[in-house]
Amino acid sequence: MAEIRGLFAENSQAKTPLAYVDTYGCQQNEADSETIRGMLDEMGYEFTADEFAADLIVINTCAIRENAENRVLGNVGALSHTKKAKPSQIIAFCGCLAAVPETVEKIRRSYQQVDLVFAPNLLWMFPELLCRVLTEKGRVFLTDGGDGAVAEGLPVKRDGTVKAWFPIMYGCDNFCSYCIVPHVRGRERSRDSAIIVDEARRLVADGYKDITLLGQNVNSYGVGLDEDINFAGLLRRACEIDGQFLVRFMTSHPKDASVELFRVMAESERAARQIHLPFQSGSDRILSVMNRGYTHEDYMAKLTQAREFMPDIAITSDVIVGFPGETEADFEDTLRLIEKARFDGLFTFIYSRRPGTPAADMEDTVTSEEKHRRFDRLIELQNSISDEQHGKHIGKTMTVLVDGESGDARYPLRARTNGGRLVHLNGGLELVGSFVEAKITHCNSWSLFAEAV
Repeated sequence: MAEIRGLFAENSQAKTPLAYVDTYGCQQNEADSETIRGMLDEMGYEFTADEFAADLIVINTCAIRENAENRVLGNVGALSHTKKAKPSQIIAFCGCLAAVPETVEKIRRSYQQVDLVFAPNLLWMFPELLCRVLTEKGRVFLTDGGDGAVAEGLPVKRDGTVKAWFPIMYGCDNFCSYCIVPHVRGRERSRDSAIIVDEARRLVADGYKDITLLGQNVNSYGVGLDEDINFAGLLRRACEIDGQFLVRFMTSHPKDASVELFRVMAESERAARQIHLPFQSGSDRILSVMNRGYTHEDYMAKLTQAREFMPDIAITSDVIVGFPGETEADFEDTLRLIEKARFDGLFTFIYSRRPGTPAADMEDTVTSEEKHRRFDRLIELQNSISDEQHGKHIGKTMTVLVDGESGDARYPLRARTNGGRLVHLNGGLELVGSFVEAKITHCNSWSLFAEAV
């Protein structure tokens, strides 16, 4: 980083270089982009949202679904125009797609405007690789995924002032048959607990009120560490930090969500009463083929345990419709689980084939029309449940954290409940960054509406 800053300083006539970072996908990718921005800041870059003005464009990609890949590649293709207008512009391609061999070959062969490609596990090498592009004036590809190192001490540049997130571990050992993540982010490895707690403590001292601990499966935290600690123990330590704030986490794998975790959440006033627990299918047969490691009954037992410890907990989940070989009976099992679970919110996806995963080679007997019919039925059911769940809060006064502006003059503030429910709030902008009492006046399937008390 210092070497690149020095390169820019040598040219006293040059303007301050501008960087544009474009992020796709999950909060882990958002966290990676914050590290990229932190490194770029150390290198001497300033930031722009104008692709044509940028001297460096970094595309941080998502590989979880085919639509995400197509969108990314379409936008990368459009950058040929920015490169033509500014031939000195450097375009970097990173994130999960940069570890998919088929995609990397497409970039190498058909997207000549891309100068630098590196896999997500090699994020810490970004300055070295960029320096090679700047000094050697050639394309650089490093996509083998690396040795699974955990690099500490990298700078981070966050945009917000209220909400912050950071990884506590990397990779995934579960190898669900439909999922590309273990293949592109590698095996599980955990960060040292003292470093994690120190990072959380600094965020609280800097005024952040809503902190999210990230991992592909946070419940596996502790893998590879010499110390005897699991995720429940880490969460307890994070919640013991002094200050007024909430700790959230994502994502949890149902097979690893433990009674100990639910107990710690219930006993820690700073632990948010919220859990995202993807179930993916209600059919035991499909769950087995997915390699999920639990049954319909196992999953419902976890929800029962969580609600016994925390009756007010908000539970959200993920579900896949149209997995290869899914029958109508399998789908009915999924609807049955949703009816019983009464999720506060549900993220729904039509199965997307990912090359390199076991499911990609399975025979897909479900037509596109049938997948969409099932998808619509599922959405209709969950919307009715969300309406019911949100309706229970009308007339109540709840503590919410105001985390920003909404852009709606009628309800100018955006807030979240302890359980993570979105609240459109009527109140003054001076409340941003504060915990306030809000009276819920009405709702829809997606959010609550309230007035500050």
